[in-house]
Amino acid sequence: MPYVVDFVDVSTEGVESSPVAEALAGLRANEARYFKNKYDHTFAVEPATSKAGKATVERVRRILADERDLVIGSTPLQASSFEVDGIRWDHVFYESGLAINVLYTLADGGKRAVGFKLSDGMEVPDELEGRFKFARQKSKLAGTIRGSYFVIKGEHD
Repeated sequence: MPYVVDFVDVSTEGVESSPVAEALAGLRANEARYFKNKYDHTFAVEPATSKAGKATVERVRRILADERDLVIGSTPLQASSFEVDGIRWDHVFYESGLAINVLYTLADGGKRAVGFKLSDGMEVPDELEGRFKFARQKSKLAGTIRGSYFVIKGEHD
């Protein structure tokens, strides 16, 4: 069952097993606030083990493998997939505190990218270390978020 992420009263529901659960919950709430403010979209997640969650995790896994030969070692906890303004957004929140989002414009020639966000207090995962430079961003909900991204070059369904 989908869980609507509240960015006013931040909850660790669904991410309690993370060693940085509070920061990961804040990062997830930060995403929810962004989508509400920019697109008037209510951000909801579901367990990564649900049917839809598994499909989202698999799509993100395929894109990472195909584009950059990347395999994430952490366990996915929650996932979200939705379309807004002609863009499919996939999000996966991992136990380590890592959050990955895929922005995939459905129209040919549109923006397509993978974003990585590290929760406050977590180290850069081994699989990303040295491969990406992370910029810092302050967030009232999530503390300091470190983020990076790469542009998707191939076609993915």
